[in-house]
Amino acid sequence: MLRLGMMSFAHMHAHSYAAAIKALPNARLVGIADHDEDRAKSVAAGLGVPVFRDYAELVSAEIDAVVVASENARHRELTEMAAAAGKHVLCEKPLATTAEDGEAMIAACRNAGVQLMTAFPCRFSPAMGRLKAAVEQGQVGALLALRGTNRGRCPFGWFVEPTLSGGGAVIDHTVHVADLMRWLTGSEVTQVFAEIDNRMFGSGFDDTGMLALQFANGVFGTLDSSWSRPRSFPTWGDVTLAAVGEGGTLTLDMFSQNLVLYSDKTGGVTWVPWGSNVDLLMMQAFVNALLEGKPVPVSGEDGLAAAKVAFAAYRSSKERQPVSV
Repeated sequence: MLRLGMMSFAHMHAHSYAAAIKALPNARLVGIADHDEDRAKSVAAGLGVPVFRDYAELVSAEIDAVVVASENARHRELTEMAAAAGKHVLCEKPLATTAEDGEAMIAACRNAGVQLMTAFPCRFSPAMGRLKAAVEQGQVGALLALRGTNRGRCPFGWFVEPTLSGGGAVIDHTVHVADLMRWLTGSEVTQVFAEIDNRMFGSGFDDTGMLALQFANGVFGTLDSSWSRPRSFPTWGDVTLAAVGEGGTLTLDMFSQNLVLYSDKTGGVTWVPWGSNVDLLMMQAFVNALLEGKPVPVSGEDGLAAAKVAFAAYRSSKERQPVSV
């Protein structure tokens, strides 16, 4: 039985991760801590688990690992705290808001002899697994290009405060698909050209991003990482990927398995997903790896490599030219 603690519920994904832990037969959610005391008490009451006085008390408890789901800028501090206490870490994406912080997190976990996993649940999509297998089996021939999207609603709150988030839509939505592209090609992004702006909400944060990526193995890709969905859109957004090969094209729409709900209660239309719970599959993989003494399936290095694509995109947009990663 793996004992886990939750460090912050600032990120909305934390609720899904906590539910996943509680659903696993070989894991137990021991408790939570949060720098927002009211949020901590409310969430703990809803989950039926203890709330710890602070993060230090949580990592000193009898737990094996933590899930870090704070504001992005706090990831380094909380990861280093957990590592120093000998706890394994599953950290929400993006891994960090700077390359320096990401490297420090990886080093802290390595030096403490604990594992650091980046929360990239899209890797655990059965559909993505089938697409990757088809490419590896040569069903479309040599891979030439990739076209990806992660278009969503703007979450507002701390996500639009660069001191806490590290940016806007581009740092939030680039990393998922950048990681899928790295995983699919087995190659690193070497160059990025990006157009980044605010076209949806007229504020001081980026909500629109279009990236062109060059990979070391010659494959090129494009990625739309915008918060371009209005609040009235029936779901939060999408993750799509097209793999173009010499002999054909494979396309993925990761969250297309849904029911359309017309609700008099809300006065709107909602897409209700019925497909695989990728958060649950990711948490299961994290727990199983630790219990079996195996490497976690998505490393801190994976998280940093994807984050560096976003960092390069911001540099490219500012300099108005392609930049190296």
